[in-house]
Amino acid sequence: MKITLLSTIAIVASMALPGLVLADAATPQHVRGTVETLDGSTLTVHTREGETAIVTLPDGAPIAGVAEAKVSDIKTGDFVGIASLPNEKGVAGALEVVIFPPELKGLGEGSYGWDLKPKSTMTNATVANAVKDVEGRQVTVNYNGKDKEIAIPEGTPVVTIIGASRADLVTGATVFIVAAPSGDGYTAKQVVVGKDGVVPPM
Repeated sequence: MKITLLSTIAIVASMALPGLVLADAATPQHVRGTVETLDGSTLTVHTREGETAIVTLPDGAPIAGVAEAKVSDIKTGDFVGIASLPNEKGVAGALEVVIFPPELKGLGEGSYGWDLKPKSTMTNATVANAVKDVEGRQVTVNYNGKDKEIAIPEGTPVVTIIGASRADLVTGATVFIVAAPSGDGYTAKQVVVGKDGVVPPM
């Protein structure tokens, strides 16, 4: 089932809410990997950890895609989601960036723990300033009245969100799934799938 672009983007923005951070068995979890098969409502995923995850895909489960963007597309006033780790300079270094549309400015605003890498954080915030430096870009983002400096090195994945459907869940497609634990597997709440070679970086 295809969904509107605005609904699609809202799916991914909602993934960055604090309540979706991996915490315990009762908390929605993130499944990252590649599709092995989709058989009816059963999605089999080879996870980044090298395991096999069985994910039930309910009828109407929201599915989104990602499109490649550029670091130069990030402008003052944009609302972004940036996963980051501290770098050797003591500044947060971006692992990935999602640029959201103006309609969703403020959704999931904040900075909190994330499970992309150990000790990583996710920051949903408004870009207050973006300047080019020797190693890429340096942005100042603002959330809840606080400022945070984030370096975005050259080569950092930057994406925007596009529509997608079950037809895109083909063997080998890369997925990021927010899912609820269910028995020996999961039930999908939201799915982001890579299209045209773009990998969901979140």
